[in-house]
Amino acid sequence: MNRRHWVLGGVAGAALLAAGLLVAQQPSGAGAATSAPAASSSDAARSAEALEERRKITDDPVAPKHEPDGYDVTIVSYSDYQCPFCRKMHPVLERLAEQDGKIRIVYRDWPIFGAASEEAAKAAIASQWQGKHAEFHDALMQTEGRLDRAKIKAAAESAGVNWSKLETDLDERWREIGGVIDRTKRQAAQMGLQGTPALLVGPYLIPGALDDATLAQAVQLAREFEQGK
Repeated sequence: MNRRHWVLGGVAGAALLAAGLLVAQQPSGAGAATSAPAASSSDAARSAEALEERRKITDDPVAPKHEPDGYDVTIVSYSDYQCPFCRKMHPVLERLAEQDGKIRIVYRDWPIFGAASEEAAKAAIASQWQGKHAEFHDALMQTEGRLDRAKIKAAAESAGVNWSKLETDLDERWREIGGVIDRTKRQAAQMGLQGTPALLVGPYLIPGALDDATLAQAVQLAREFEQGK
């Protein structure tokens, strides 16, 4: 099975039902009443629970976001700053955001490559309170090799991050920052993710890095899903 066919099958055919993150859609139109059984109260409860779980992923108040006005598709990106495939995926997402003005990106830092990844993730999250997350995220993703404190500080400097303020925010907001990373780790486990990168494109979960054309195709499928709800 080639990669393109796998993504078509994985995206179009395997809607994210794991962990109850997608509410199954009932048929609409004239035949809906006879073609599907009435939803029970337990079905409604499960649907409400699924919607709430999905909201926790896409609308976490601490997770940094690229959020243009009028967006119609949300991409949740699970990544680690030391992951080589995340670094390859980064410019693909950047180009998509630049070319498609209706894409919202939620950055879920999932540091799985050790202490330096954890430090970079926390610093990146904290940089949003300076309005510098986009620049710092980009600088970290373009840093070559294994990270350490010196490379993280160099990326911050190139991004125009005030390091003194960053340290203050890391100290004062440590509960918020640690909390969002812990929530991301739990979500990744619930969804059965095995590593980074992973993308949640609308209702569809896609593990691994994608090229430009395949990501654009996934976005189109997500739009069609939203329009058909």
